[in-house]
Amino acid sequence: MHHFKDKLQDDLLNLLKSVKKPLLLREIYHLLNLPKEKRPKVREVLKFLEAQNKVIKLKKRKYALPEQVSFLKGRLRVHPDGYGFVETEKERIFIPPRFIGKALDGDIVLVRIDRVSLKGPEGRIIEVVERKRKNLVGYLVKRKKAYFVEPEDPRIPFEIYIPKKRLNKAQVNHLVVAKIIQPTSEYGFPVGEIIKDLGDPLNLESHTWAVVYTYDLPHLWTEELMAELQKLPEEVILEDKKGRTDLTKIPFVTIDGENARDFDDAVCVQKTKKGYKLWVAIADVAHYVKKGSFLDQEAYLRGTSVYFPTMVIPMFHEKLSNHLCSLNPNVDRLAMIVEIDFSHDGEVANQKFYEGVIHSHARLTYTEVKKMVVDHDQETIEKYQDLYPMLDTAAELAFILREKRLKRGSLDFDLPEPEIIINIKGEVENIVKRERNLAHMLIEDFMIAANEAVASFLTQKGYPFLYRVHETPDINKLKQLSEIFLSYGIEVTFPEEVTPQFFQRLISQFSGKPYAYLFNHLLLRSLKQAKYTPENLGHFGLASTCYCHFTSPIRRYPDLVVHRTLKAALKRKKPVYKEEELEKMGKHLSEKERTAEEAEREVLKRFQCFFMKDKIGMTFNGIITGVTAFGFFVDLLEYMVSGVVRVVDLEDDFYVLDEKGIALIGQKTGKVFQIGQSVTVRVKEVDLRRFYINFVLA
Repeated sequence: MHHFKDKLQDDLLNLLKSVKKPLLLREIYHLLNLPKEKRPKVREVLKFLEAQNKVIKLKKRKYALPEQVSFLKGRLRVHPDGYGFVETEKERIFIPPRFIGKALDGDIVLVRIDRVSLKGPEGRIIEVVERKRKNLVGYLVKRKKAYFVEPEDPRIPFEIYIPKKRLNKAQVNHLVVAKIIQPTSEYGFPVGEIIKDLGDPLNLESHTWAVVYTYDLPHLWTEELMAELQKLPEEVILEDKKGRTDLTKIPFVTIDGENARDFDDAVCVQKTKKGYKLWVAIADVAHYVKKGSFLDQEAYLRGTSVYFPTMVIPMFHEKLSNHLCSLNPNVDRLAMIVEIDFSHDGEVANQKFYEGVIHSHARLTYTEVKKMVVDHDQETIEKYQDLYPMLDTAAELAFILREKRLKRGSLDFDLPEPEIIINIKGEVENIVKRERNLAHMLIEDFMIAANEAVASFLTQKGYPFLYRVHETPDINKLKQLSEIFLSYGIEVTFPEEVTPQFFQRLISQFSGKPYAYLFNHLLLRSLKQAKYTPENLGHFGLASTCYCHFTSPIRRYPDLVVHRTLKAALKRKKPVYKEEELEKMGKHLSEKERTAEEAEREVLKRFQCFFMKDKIGMTFNGIITGVTAFGFFVDLLEYMVSGVVRVVDLEDDFYVLDEKGIALIGQKTGKVFQIGQSVTVRVKEVDLRRFYINFVLA
């Protein structure tokens, strides 16, 4: 009997191989020429083969070999309207709501493509490979005698039932974190347990924590890590200074924002006979954090510090980030030094790298430096009279370096960034445009110089490390842009080899024009995202052929990787990391950087809603920054807040999205709303559960 089954297995597999396409059950009966009484056996064998993944059952009882059906692995993104997209390595696959099944937003899933339409591939989710969401954040509600958590995220289509004994003292109507402990319950919902009560949803702090848990940001320190910290000294000790260059007499200063707590970098500039000498001192984190230690593992897991308006989730414990590694004023600190000699016109004449000890002479703020070197404010100059000449020289060098970099095509979009002002009561008082003055640029220019110096040195020496790369934009994306520009009567032909200079010329061509906003926005969208990789693909945005991140090892892990490599290269030891290892690290660290950006944006969105909640009915001027089929996005000019005007609220006409996706056009009146247009809007509603701000035209 077994013999028949084995033979049947072989026959079935051979049949599917030879026909090269999925077969219906009846086609199998027919092609294998089987009498009725043998048919149940075929079904049994097919079931067995299916369980072993040797055969795959498709819809309508079709059977195929796994290699005939392409399964792709990717991350699911669910839209609040119920449909989703799976982003795979190569493409985005559309998933209709009914084919999402039990998968949740963020999950890693296997998909099968069912058809390819004009809009692209469409498919269904076969299985969830990895549940990305460990925690679900929501509101604890009580109905009759049962407790439920209503997820905050509109993309999660179900509630979670919480048995009484799993409440863990959480309060009703509070924001809570639940984890699913079993997939279904008598209510048809999953069963969960509350692992944290985040507090009253009217508090900003609760919402910051909600984001921390939603994005699963690690924020606790383990006991092993704390034990390692204990062993580190409180201050820099004598034996740690051994073999280091003593630069304590050099007038290093740190320049940072008012609220900064971790000082990664200090600078000093001197005039020389042939030009300038720049010292950039970067906190020597690698001296204290050994590869593979608990401190190191935790930092790698976090990848980066995450900055929220009311708190920071640091990559390293405060003892390191705000104390031992922070280049605080008037104390000795260990640092990695980059010393560069520049000619009068900003050419690098010589560069040296070494381990040093510095003693910061002052903790300056961007505002103070601007007052001195831009406004020539006498009071501030007198306060720092010993340092003022040095800062003046620094401003001179920074100007030369910036000019030089702009000449080679470095892009400066100077996009406004929001800064949230919180008052003493812990409420959002204002959301303003973050200032970016000459002092900010000065530090930026010196940091770029140091990053490039280190990257080129390590490249020359042949040590593998993580580059910071930014690839050339995709020519096809740019060709689509040309069409949009044409509709504004502007002809732009993109060269086959797109250079930063070309981009730069485009930006300056638009600047000051009414549609500058739109074009910068579109150009920016056509750029790729910067990432970390051991392959030197160059940095398009900075027009740099060789670039890395070296200057922020307290708050970014990739910088620490570069520090370790630099130390090894200086001591001529063998490389610290292998190419393959760096490949994996680069992917992980780039992903962590994205997550941090998303989390910071999410908190901003919430804080914007809190700020606007008492402004309902008020009128503001704004600019249209995005257009979709359901409405358009507006950024206000007075405050750094954005909201949406929905098509359903445009009652004068029926509006349809144009094929280029940059304008909504009224069918009767031909009235147009497009990106970059100025509008006056009134605040209609602010939703503090779903976090959106709705405007209507005033």
